[in-house]
Amino acid sequence: MTDLPPDLPRLRTLETWLRYSLARVQQEIAARERREQKRQRGIAARPPRPDWVLERGLNRTSPPVSVHTGDCRMSGKRVQAIDQMTALRALAEGVAACTHCRPDSALGFADG
Repeated sequence: MTDLPPDLPRLRTLETWLRYSLARVQQEIAARERREQKRQRGIAARPPRPDWVLERGLNRTSPPVSVHTGDCRMSGKRVQAIDQMTALRALAEGVAACTHCRPDSALGFADG
């Protein structure tokens, strides 16, 4: 026993509908593949995470607030990538070290 219609006109209608459905599925697959490729290109184009960041105050003239490691989740939005020597210099000048990521320990900085 088959679940297909017994006559040719209905089989042709079913064939047309299946082609239409297949075309829609293929278009959706292609669209999702394009989105995934675009997402992958975006991930590849990201700049590398800095080793150290300096968190700035609320405006341009305010002094730095704290030093963080580059992957610290507690750093705010106003951060600037810095190198190791700048991070050490900032700590030596009294800029606070983040209590979460402890850049002073990672840098081997001993206050005093």
